[in-house]
Amino acid sequence: MKPLIAITGRRISARTLNGVDSRWSACQADMFWAEFGMKIAEAGGIPVQLPYESAGPEVVDRVDALVLTGGQDVDPGNWGGPPPAHSPTDGEILVIDRRRDEYEISLVRHAIARGIPVLGICRGAQVLNVALGGTLVPHLIDGEITHYSLAAVPDRRPDREHPVDFASGSLAAALYGARRPVNSWHHQAVDRPGEGLVISGRAPDGVAETIELPGRPVLGVQWHPEASEGLEPCFAWLIDQATTTGSRE
Repeated sequence: MKPLIAITGRRISARTLNGVDSRWSACQADMFWAEFGMKIAEAGGIPVQLPYESAGPEVVDRVDALVLTGGQDVDPGNWGGPPPAHSPTDGEILVIDRRRDEYEISLVRHAIARGIPVLGICRGAQVLNVALGGTLVPHLIDGEITHYSLAAVPDRRPDREHPVDFASGSLAAALYGARRPVNSWHHQAVDRPGEGLVISGRAPDGVAETIELPGRPVLGVQWHPEASEGLEPCFAWLIDQATTTGSRE
């Protein structure tokens, strides 16, 4: 039986949707990037999208793995960071969503307690770290590498923009080898790892690019494998782990 892979998403105001009937303007919409479901299905899993109301242990007991997706900054209040330099909202777009933080942190903790595989992607890697007591770099300063490069490549997916070096013997190295080029769409990053987590991959400028929980099926990647051409190894790994250690018979 194919494993069920839970995917987190974000919640937005209907007013931000182009062409929406004004009668729906007071409503909200859940948003999930389609690429996650596509990659998971391609790897052999069944994608399941989780709204904010699906955050308890009862949900985790019914799925075989968890994917934490990208998006807004994590509220610095969750990790003892400085107050954000910007407003929590930009028009109708939430740049900090405390309810999303709470739901994803809850899911991470229940998933790790349950022993099911966890894959954190971009913001998801940061949420994974914060959920286990780690801290974040609140804003990366451009130097050798421009980590938030979206503006440099408008209207198209970026090419892989910088390499990542992976620690020998790590899960990340087993999946990607000693070095791998990645895309780069982030301005925050893991700083101090959470309890049990280790930084297993870094960009040439030292920015953390992968974290993992040794001996457990838990991996965080700072880039966006769902936006890469082809199927990145982390998705195949997740399905393999979900099939082996998932909750369903």
